[in-house]
Amino acid sequence: MVFFAEAYLSALLRYGVYDAAGNYVGRLEDILVRPHARFPEVTSIAVRPEGSKEVVYLPWWTIRTASAEGMRLNGDLSSLPRIQPAEDELHLRRDLLDRQIVDVSGKRVVRIHDLKLGAVGNRVLLTHADVGSRGILRRLGWEHFTLGLLRLLHLHLPERLIAWEHVRLPSGKGEEVQVDRARDALRRMHPADLADIAEELSAPERAAFLSAMDEEVAADAMQEMEPEAQVAVVNELPDQQAAHLIDEMDPDAGADLLADLPQERADTLLNLMEPEEAGDLRRLLAYPEDSAGGLMTPEQVSVPQGITAGQALELVRREARDIESLYYVHVLDPEGRLVGVFSLRELIIADPNELVDNLMVREVVTVTPDTKQADVARLVARYNLLAVPVVDEERRLLGIVTADDAIDVVIPTSFKKRIPKAFAHH
Repeated sequence: MVFFAEAYLSALLRYGVYDAAGNYVGRLEDILVRPHARFPEVTSIAVRPEGSKEVVYLPWWTIRTASAEGMRLNGDLSSLPRIQPAEDELHLRRDLLDRQIVDVSGKRVVRIHDLKLGAVGNRVLLTHADVGSRGILRRLGWEHFTLGLLRLLHLHLPERLIAWEHVRLPSGKGEEVQVDRARDALRRMHPADLADIAEELSAPERAAFLSAMDEEVAADAMQEMEPEAQVAVVNELPDQQAAHLIDEMDPDAGADLLADLPQERADTLLNLMEPEEAGDLRRLLAYPEDSAGGLMTPEQVSVPQGITAGQALELVRREARDIESLYYVHVLDPEGRLVGVFSLRELIIADPNELVDNLMVREVVTVTPDTKQADVARLVARYNLLAVPVVDEERRLLGIVTADDAIDVVIPTSFKKRIPKAFAHH
């Protein structure tokens, strides 16, 4: 078979299809690929015979040549084998043109205007997606004219091509074959970048995009999204999947999201969670959203009074495995009351035999569950804190409010997520 070294789908779709004797038999309707590879291989073509309303599918090997004169088959159309496409095969024109895709290398959502194919030995592969203006011009048949005009004006219109290995389809046909290849790239991206991509998609595509990730990665991305976008995602997900996703979020963020859902749906999702996690969320939901109780997370590290720094370090290592953000170690008396606090740095450099009572700061800045968010933010700024303990009237430790949650009152999510996370662990 003779094929261009490279060609664009839009050009190929203008070709007529001819039999081995050179007689016109129909027009090329589509090209199909098997998508289980970094660069999917072309497997067959869809041809609409002259005078017919039906499309027939021919294996790619039935094409003798593909050139500017059209596609020539290696036999009569009536004598060549007809096939039925496999369920997982993609029609380039029907399934991909004008689709939104996620460019995992450029961390953006773009639209496919054209597709580039290349010959590698005896195979033809889908190599690039054209997401630029030249792809649009090419499909309209205006590319050569426009480029010639721009050359006269000493202007250059570059191609915007994305290698197919960096593409992921956010939803729809072919999604399942793209997920494994893209998951590692998505895992390496910052949650704020993932949130930006997700927010550019429609609600169903956004849900499919997050579903393609590991639950932990998806939960981190969800927390960087605007509340309205979070609700839209949950509304698109089945109850069990939505419950798992919220369960993976930080408890304070999960509670905020549940508070934005209709009460019936929130109760349904809570009932699907593990009793301990659901109990934490129900307790947080009992507080006003703009209070320290509504903002706090129960995830924190505490050690008992009277132990050594070495013993405290072992406790911290065990407890910290399941905690997203760790800033301070809290010291509790036998009744669970907060009596002091020290930083991780102080613990690491301390003599292992030193008592934690000698390391801790006893005058701890605290808030109660009813403290307003604005007041918590002022304390964070005044004392340069990374987190503030939340205690009840008897100074029993209930949780902490992290600095980034406290400053939400003055910095909206859309801006805050672009600030480097000095206090967060990802």
